[in-house]
Amino acid sequence: MPPLIRSKTKINVHNKQGFILLLLSSNLCLWNPSTGANKPLALSPIACNEDALFFTFLYGFGYDPSTDDYIVVLASYDPEADLETFFELFSVKANAWNRIEGMNLPYIDASDDPRAGTLLNGVIHWLAFRYDVLANVIVAFDLTERSFSDVLLSANLNQELTFCDLRVLGGGLLCLCQRRGGRSRTEIWVMEEYKVQSSWTKSIVVSFDDIPSLYFSPRCSTKSGDIVGIDDSTVLVKCNAEGQILEQHSYSDDPHGCEVVMYTESLLSLPIEIGQAAGGDV
Repeated sequence: MPPLIRSKTKINVHNKQGFILLLLSSNLCLWNPSTGANKPLALSPIACNEDALFFTFLYGFGYDPSTDDYIVVLASYDPEADLETFFELFSVKANAWNRIEGMNLPYIDASDDPRAGTLLNGVIHWLAFRYDVLANVIVAFDLTERSFSDVLLSANLNQELTFCDLRVLGGGLLCLCQRRGGRSRTEIWVMEEYKVQSSWTKSIVVSFDDIPSLYFSPRCSTKSGDIVGIDDSTVLVKCNAEGQILEQHSYSDDPHGCEVVMYTESLLSLPIEIGQAAGGDV
């Protein structure tokens, strides 16, 4: 299993290179926990706008092999104005923000908190709400093509996405994890064929009978097919393909709990010079 990082911040991860994107209030920072190197990012132009209160509801991080560059993506809108979504990109190599022009994409948040993107095959994915068709979708942003598209959810899924997570499990399959039945269980739906709506399959149902906190959020899968996730406090939980709980282990003594992410150890550096800092909890 990849190493585990516990954090009190919102976190996103690029697993292939071992870099983690930290969301610290409204500030972003790139961090390699293996080396301790980190790079705080300048505020985006929209975040610096004093004339409007923009709400950032999507953020993500990934690698563009066509330019050998790491890209941070932010999506924001002004809730007091027309629901126009603004997308901004940060190029680590250029050390600069750029707004994606000419796009008026009809997406707003599908939950109360900013959603971290899920990276799969060079594409960042988010759950969002399309207000033009009044439907929840998965927004997909291709880092190389710099283009957006929708991935349709299964018609059998509950369209309430407040208690949902996107994950990549099972060796590279896009999965949606949804708490159902009065939040008494977690259902894990797998998209067997990418962007084919009919290929969504309910794969695993995890009952909360053996989880005191009545919460399970998957983080990764093992080579044997087991699922490792967290409860809403400080416990790692492992279940098998039948949804049966196999193990539970505390990962923190913080009573308020911590964010958790799996990452790949790496000694790689970012394309531009970055500062050094001690590794450990953030």
